[in-house]
Amino acid sequence: MPISIIGLDADDTLWHNETIFRMTHARFNELLGDFAEPHAIEAELAAIERRNLVTYGYGAKGFTLSMIETALEVSDRRVSAEVLAEILSAGREMMHHPIEPLPGVEDALETLAGRAKLVLITKGDLFHQEQKLAASGLGSFFSGVEIVSEKTADVYARIFAHHGAAEQAVMAGNSVRSDVLPALEAGSWAALIPYPLVWAHEAADAPADHPRFAELSALGELADWIDGIA
Repeated sequence: MPISIIGLDADDTLWHNETIFRMTHARFNELLGDFAEPHAIEAELAAIERRNLVTYGYGAKGFTLSMIETALEVSDRRVSAEVLAEILSAGREMMHHPIEPLPGVEDALETLAGRAKLVLITKGDLFHQEQKLAASGLGSFFSGVEIVSEKTADVYARIFAHHGAAEQAVMAGNSVRSDVLPALEAGSWAALIPYPLVWAHEAADAPADHPRFAELSALGELADWIDGIA
């Protein structure tokens, strides 16, 4: 059956994202250097982030709140108002960081748009994701935009049914946990396009032997793989 829907992740698939988070992590560690070693700060922040996902969801806003909570925890509530202000400033800078599409993305989207309907499927804060898409200049390539709180098999099944059918859909992104495994479970095809940095929460083993899965080195390879499916 021919592919009629191409679902694409946004962060670290179309533009840089984890790099910005890593820079903020480094700044955060420096701000709390009087209270703990970097590895201890990172471990506490990771634990608090995981706990807060069910409350704040994904994105820079929730991350900023988790940084503030971590600062209070590792300092035993002794962190200064000045440091908390710096943390808030770091979170605000993440929200306004320039969006830089990855090399070759625009050309790849132009090619893919000639193959099938493109649907952006991303999770995170609604306002920030809309803001990033507008700043990227890539919005005109997409027939639909789906910003969700989590990527599950049920979510993919609903989105693909709205735009066509799961068996006629391909999902492509940089996360095995979010872009590959649940899409395959929903009945679609899935392509992993790795990004050099991976958030620990997104780490998972790729299903190397799955007949509907492929790992590609760049988004520019996706069109040829889809042609092979057809």
